[in-house]
Amino acid sequence: MNRIRAVLRGPKPHARRPARQAWRRAGECPRPRLRPQQTESAALASGGTTIPTGGLADRYATALYAYADEQHALDATIDQMEALGRLIDESSDLRTLLLSPLVDVNTAGRAVRAVLEEQGFGKIVQDFVGVVIANRRMNALRGIVTAFVALVAQKRGVVVAHVASAHPLTDVQEQQLRARLIEAGYGNVNIVRSVDPSLLGGLVLKVGARLYDTSLKSRLQRLQYAMKGAA
Repeated sequence: MNRIRAVLRGPKPHARRPARQAWRRAGECPRPRLRPQQTESAALASGGTTIPTGGLADRYATALYAYADEQHALDATIDQMEALGRLIDESSDLRTLLLSPLVDVNTAGRAVRAVLEEQGFGKIVQDFVGVVIANRRMNALRGIVTAFVALVAQKRGVVVAHVASAHPLTDVQEQQLRARLIEAGYGNVNIVRSVDPSLLGGLVLKVGARLYDTSLKSRLQRLQYAMKGAA
């Protein structure tokens, strides 16, 4: 991550360079690269609940899935995209870089590619992330990873449980959460983790249309409302 830290410490760019015309619109790649299937749906949750591929994250996810399938590299791409999600969640430097509007696109692209190479990611994922960044969508990269994982789960008939926590879950905590989900009747479940420091503590769990919020942020908000009502 030294390359990313160096970028974050670097001088602010005076002007941004024009985005390269690699994709004519979000989610569409130049021939013969990724080709999104606009007729498909990407699941945000299981149980038959899907949404049309109208969102940016869904279009990118669908494009990557189709391309990886064409290249007979789907399983490897799935594993690496899940690893990419964990990498983003566990690295505050990487998250800061992806969300910063001050970092030059070309500089960010080189830094992220160097990290992905160092971590052993394959060419398909490296090129895909490069296109996302070149299209000035790097702040949406974590959402694209989540959409891709949800799409994979939908195609495999897996229940998707989205869990957001203030800090990355440990393996033990994930196993405990999975056990609770199994007890609740969710047998074949895929846990999609994300980090949201604004939650302060606890977690927010979404399974299908059901939302379970045990975050410290929500507790404080409820306390604030209660105090206002009592005043």
